Amino acid sequence: MDAGKAIFETVDKLRQRRTAPLILELDLTEGLTEGPPADPLAAVLSMRKTRLADVLSGLKRARQDPRVKALVVKIGGQPLGLAMVQELRQAVIHFRASGKLTVAFSETFGEFGGGTVPYYLATAFERLYLQPSGDVGLTGVALEQRFVKGALGKLGVGFEAGQRHEYKTAPNTFTQDHMTDPHRESMARIVESVTESMVAGIADGRRLDPGKVRELIDRGPFTAAEAQEAGLVDGLAYRDEVYDELKRAAGDEAHLLYVSRYARGAAVRKLPHPMADAIALVHATGMIRTGRSGRSPLGGGGAMGSDTISAALRAARRDDHVKAVVFRVDSPGGSYVASDTVWREVTLTRKVKPVIVSMGDLAASGGYFISMAADVIVAQPGTLTGSIGVYGGKPVFSELLEKAGITSEMVAEGANAGMFSTSRGFSPEQWERINAWLDRIYDDFVGKVAQSRDLSRERTHELARGRVWTGADARASGLVDELGGLEDALAMARKRAGLADDAPVRTYPRLNPLERLRGPESSEDRSAALARIRMDAWGPLARLSAELGLPAVGPLILPGWYSIR
Repeated sequence: MDAGKAIFETVDKLRQRRTAPLILELDLTEGLTEGPPADPLAAVLSMRKTRLADVLSGLKRARQDPRVKALVVKIGGQPLGLAMVQELRQAVIHFRASGKLTVAFSETFGEFGGGTVPYYLATAFERLYLQPSGDVGLTGVALEQRFVKGALGKLGVGFEAGQRHEYKTAPNTFTQDHMTDPHRESMARIVESVTESMVAGIADGRRLDPGKVRELIDRGPFTAAEAQEAGLVDGLAYRDEVYDELKRAAGDEAHLLYVSRYARGAAVRKLPHPMADAIALVHATGMIRTGRSGRSPLGGGGAMGSDTISAALRAARRDDHVKAVVFRVDSPGGSYVASDTVWREVTLTRKVKPVIVSMGDLAASGGYFISMAADVIVAQPGTLTGSIGVYGGKPVFSELLEKAGITSEMVAEGANAGMFSTSRGFSPEQWERINAWLDRIYDDFVGKVAQSRDLSRERTHELARGRVWTGADARASGLVDELGGLEDALAMARKRAGLADDAPVRTYPRLNPLERLRGPESSEDRSAALARIRMDAWGPLARLSAELGLPAVGPLILPGWYSIR
């Protein structure tokens, strides 16, 4: 009898949970992942991380779900990129417009440090609470670059590099000891554009005048008491106090549920027919290189391989049930050749079905190269994009080797056989070949941008020259079509394909377990899009990278110090 009673009570509790009001919860302390795991190692490392797409789809569905009464988000810990923050703000604002309660809680917005971007996210919520011991690091936006030319010179290391053009500043770290005028101009406009977006968002969210927000930024950072007095937060409270208030507002019978769990549960309950017409979602995340996607087991982020991304685009293109493709790009660039390979697949796909690009935090240099052929490009105001340019060069260790008592001799056949040796500089004849290479890549890049974006070559060159733009400025100049996020791109794709507003989205490549196990039969097989752990993750420039102490990248790359978090 006791066992039967226990079973009955358990079933009754489950039934009550299925009908009880919900408080959706999102914990951002561990950050979010942009897309599905790129390789087996990434799958393990991201097992407990929440996916951005799940959060967006969950909040969209919850707007219409009468069971969902509120949303509470803990902000802090792992920093999020500005464009991802803007994507989340947009989703929260839409959720809030449905009349449901939204609450943000943070232990601190920067503990003895800056916290402008996470605070900007928090201002999208109806109520904003801060732990009494916390701070609001509302200090504004800053980009800083260090130059190592002087340090390398003391060591006896030179750096020879060419670039196209003056705004392609990636090699400046090694070739300059200060910002050039174009370098400072480009960075100043990025900071200004980002500040404009954040000031407008904070002013709207906290019901403050934009001028007052700028004044507060100049006064920051703030202690908790100062932040409450200035109207930057609604109250000072610990987690238990915030959650108790939420439960009182939603009802005693309400229970908490993570947004990602809610989204996955809703997806399972509404499984589309496998043959239903759908939108394909292809993620292109990380550095761009030739070969297959993956990462080094020695550490570092993942990279997209042109073979992997191309195979995914081919699979989506050839699937008759896919009526449009959303290509989600979050990349600083990398290899020119690999970027061109992916560009070709986007061009071929666009010939048979609509392609909408959704840009994440970064879609610059090679990241812009693979995006530009789409029918529509959608970016957030804080996305960093453009950087249409190229650079190339090498370090020269001849003086360092001489100081260390190391001599070097070379035997070669071919006038330029040893031109990439780091023990000697380029000869005038070799510089001619380097410049021809840089000119060819730049001309190809600019020409394809002009054709894809319906711009004159002259206008494209004005916008190019290696300059980095925010999404807001890129939209004004025609390099981007619309401002928005992934959900906006999916809506555009459905509309262009003539599908219903709730048409399913399928991530590509779509592989069943057997296909994953057996591996591809050929490069045309869908499973050719599988990623892997790459033991050779540094590529053919591994020796050069090791000598510099830097990761090997391609000639179309945005420097890592372009990061607003």
